[in-house]
This record gives sequence, structure tokens and C-alpha cells, in this order.
Amino acid sequence: MIDFHLDTRSGVAPYLQLVHQVRDALRLGLLTPGDQLPTVKSVAGRLAINPNTVLKAYRELEHGGLVAARPGVGTFVTGRLTHASPAAHEGLRRELLVWLGEARASGLDDESIEALFRECHWSTQAEGAA
Repeated sequence: MIDFHLDTRSGVAPYLQLVHQVRDALRLGLLTPGDQLPTVKSVAGRLAINPNTVLKAYRELEHGGLVAARPGVGTFVTGRLTHASPAAHEGLRRELLVWLGEARASGLDDESIEALFRECHWSTQAEGAA
């Protein structure tokens, strides 16, 4: 089951953070069709947010065809965003964890790490388009 978290410094609306986390989990194969999302009440209570915020996120995911609400039962994953298995990502994940450790050891904070990643990501995108 997914374990939601919020970054109050991100500037991203809480409901969108929840949507992004579900979409990321689907991309990485951490959530698959049939998996149940946490209840609205449990997410709202754990994150100390309004239940309507969680409902808004779940509705957006439902409109995107990724989840379906079953009244009285819960919200379940119905869609996919990747066809790769989680094992396909494992080697890359291990390398990334090592890299993150090295980045932090060199003094980079989270924002600097994210900025470096975005810059590298976009530069490879630009190279591919050239």
C-alpha cells in the first residue's frame, strides 16, 4: 500500500502531491491494478489535511482512469502507467541511491539535488531532439 507524504515547502497543492505520488507508484510498478488505496479518512488523519483534499485527488485519479471508487469498499487501482516490472528498475534504483548518498555527502541539499537532476534531464532531452 502507498504511504503518502506532503512537502509543505514545495508550492504544489496537497491534492496534486497525492495524485503525483500515485502516478509515480504506478510508473514504478509499486501499485498495480487491484491494489487498494488508503481510505480517505486514514490519509486525511495521518497527514492532518481536510478529507475533501484527499477526495479531490482520488476523483482526479478516477477521471484519469487510474482508480475506481467502490462505495462502501474503497478505492482501487484500475489502470497502469508502465509495463515494466519493478525488477526492471532495481539496478537503476540501487545506482541512484548510491549517487544520492554521494550528492548529500558532497554538501548538496534536496533542492540542489533536484535542480541538478532537472538540468541533466532536460539537457539529455535537448540532445535527443537535436
